[in-house]
Amino acid sequence: MAVYGLDQVASKATQTTSTAKNDIMGKDDFLRLLVAQLQSQDPMNPMESTDFTAQLAQFSSLEQLQNINTSLGGIGTSQSVLTNSQAVGFIGKTITAIGDTIDVSGGQSQDLQFSIEEDAVGSYLRIYDQQGNFIRQIETGALATGQNSVPWDGTDYLGGQVPDGAYSFQVEAIDELGNTVPSTQYMTGEVTGVHFQNGVAYLQCGNREIAMGNVVNVLTTEE
Repeated sequence: MAVYGLDQVASKATQTTSTAKNDIMGKDDFLRLLVAQLQSQDPMNPMESTDFTAQLAQFSSLEQLQNINTSLGGIGTSQSVLTNSQAVGFIGKTITAIGDTIDVSGGQSQDLQFSIEEDAVGSYLRIYDQQGNFIRQIETGALATGQNSVPWDGTDYLGGQVPDGAYSFQVEAIDELGNTVPSTQYMTGEVTGVHFQNGVAYLQCGNREIAMGNVVNVLTTEE
């Protein structure tokens, strides 16, 4: 009668149960295999005590790992609940977040906000609609290092008023040598709701949804 080592038995069992739930062997399965191996071993050629001890150590390690995994799962759930609670707390507050979108509502547009890492002799701000269509280009004069804000009257390159909605913008700032100056775009808005998707909290600001992780500043909205 052929007698397989526990690691071989576990390997064969895993292969034959590949369609089982999650394809993962639990500690109960491991223990059953160990007992089955002890019952099936050749009495004239019993398992070496060192092998048996090693397999018991494997079982103990498996149980500890599963207990750790269970504990981590509980921590993840608690963290998710905490994150969701924090997201709801943003409702009614004005936030600033990293992002390149602006909102046009009632024909009025938000300013285009961004920061640059060096002084610039000028910049080109290009605005696009949600489909990526070019809407308008705004040129500026010299800009100082740090935060900058450029107004947009909500009109396109033909002078017509654009529909209400969310728009995106790109910044191309240049120095005196014509080199591009690194920049970061920002977006602002009052949070009116929260949306959860795939474990990520999105803050509803007008026509836009902003990932909570991109928020860099929060202000209480004045009544």
